[in-house]
Amino acid sequence: MEVPEAEAAVGALRLEHDPMARLGVPAHVTIHFPFAPPETVDQTAVADMFAAHSAFAFELASVEYFDDDVTFLAPRPDRPFRELIEASRARWPEYPPYDGAFTDVVPHLTVGLARLEPALELPIPCVARSVTLLEEQADARWRVRRRYRLQALVA
Repeated sequence: MEVPEAEAAVGALRLEHDPMARLGVPAHVTIHFPFAPPETVDQTAVADMFAAHSAFAFELASVEYFDDDVTFLAPRPDRPFRELIEASRARWPEYPPYDGAFTDVVPHLTVGLARLEPALELPIPCVARSVTLLEEQADARWRVRRRYRLQALVA
């Protein structure tokens, strides 16, 4: 799920410390990776699954770490992300998130593949309105294949 609201705060850090940013991956919170090969995905099924979930407001609330290897921003609340992750995992069990390496998939926005101490003004207010399917190209760069809308945000 792209998080454009984070780009101004962490874009430069990501370019320096996250190789995926240099390959075209925007600031995001992962819902399901790896996923089915894009050409095999039933686009209607994906669109319908995400359309069953409402858009939501959240904040990137704190800088946290996975060991000393990854610096990330934690979204709060994280429950809507967890619900999307679980719905996708249930719909496509043959493609477990992170190849099944984690029983608890922690929603996060990666800042860098090192322990960083970024001086950021937190929280960063955000709104999740869609889920993005990214596709790796032959040159190893990533591009947006499609965006799936969530239900309209209820005020």
